[in-house]
Amino acid sequence: MLNAYEKQLSEYERIVSLKNSPADFYNGIFTRWKNPVLTREHTPIIWKYDLNPETNPYFMERLGINGVFNSGAIKFNGRYCLMARVEGNDRKSFFAVAESDSPVDNFRFRSKPVELPDTCPEETNVYDMRLTKHEDGWIYGIFCSESKDPANADLSAAVAAAGIARTKDLQSWERLPNLITRNSPQQRNVLLLPEFVHGKYAFYTRPMDGFIDTGSGGGIGFGLCDTIERAVIDDEIITSARKYHQITESKNGAGAVPIKTDKGWIHIAHGVRNTAAGLRYVIYAFATSLNEPWRLIAEPGGYLIAPRGEERVGDVSNVVFTNGAICDDDGQAYIYYASSDTRLHVASTSIDRLVDYVFHTPPDVGRSADCVRQRCDLIDKNLAFLRSAGRAE
Repeated sequence: MLNAYEKQLSEYERIVSLKNSPADFYNGIFTRWKNPVLTREHTPIIWKYDLNPETNPYFMERLGINGVFNSGAIKFNGRYCLMARVEGNDRKSFFAVAESDSPVDNFRFRSKPVELPDTCPEETNVYDMRLTKHEDGWIYGIFCSESKDPANADLSAAVAAAGIARTKDLQSWERLPNLITRNSPQQRNVLLLPEFVHGKYAFYTRPMDGFIDTGSGGGIGFGLCDTIERAVIDDEIITSARKYHQITESKNGAGAVPIKTDKGWIHIAHGVRNTAAGLRYVIYAFATSLNEPWRLIAEPGGYLIAPRGEERVGDVSNVVFTNGAICDDDGQAYIYYASSDTRLHVASTSIDRLVDYVFHTPPDVGRSADCVRQRCDLIDKNLAFLRSAGRAE
């Protein structure tokens, strides 16, 4: 048994110590990195195996890990910290902090998963935590709190709410009551803005009629709370709306905590459309006003990141999803995104590039005929430039 343990430990060390490198991908906006930054193989051996040969003579996995994905992100004490969603073989998710001195590799989980205060006896599952370092001095984790729908006999019928917890060290957590939105029966993909707005806590929400379908929910919402100790939003304003035949047609939701720039808040969100093969998730970007963070001021057409190659394969295929990004003082930015509900990747860029992308990429003009004219205008502009530069067409 010790030989089997040493073999597994050696493979674990190889994986977590693997150096990352940029992938052969170029679009001028961001750099993809070859290796995922977190996978189920990054979870410690002692989280999965009983090491006692008397109780586990065949050295079997007793508590297997199915996937590691959808991670909140924050720079804490000079280290890159990821609040990963870890899903066991039993489908239950939990949170665990992985950290590194590097933004792109060598992430190691802390010794144990996060133990949130168990204050909701009806709660079955928690996942997809966004981390916000708020100006009030706390770090807040806003996450999905899932429970069985007591009003529906269907075993798959569930209710989603926005859970709220806070910490000063990513170790000890205080659980606050779940967010209440007066006009939305369910909530997912909620995040907290790092600054007060008009002296109130500001949330981006995703109003939903049901657990999967948004129903009358019109897109990414915005609302204010007087207090976070018992957070209640009376009214939600739609910020980034769902639109027919666009990447947000089925639904969309907030992703990483917005990045504050001189030109506005940069949002990195997700959009969903339905296909013959099922729902397809992509990541897109938009900007809202600094002074009126509910007001959309720029929204490039199309997606920022879509599943590519091996990213398209996994537990829930054809999906990329983000709920965490980190910006360094030197202007570099790292977007942590999961693929197919299985593993976590990183894309690197800069704040300057994100601003340029969001404010200078043309919007979706809505119709094929208009899209052709938009592209032909770009071609004509480029041909004129090449001629003026004496370059062959």
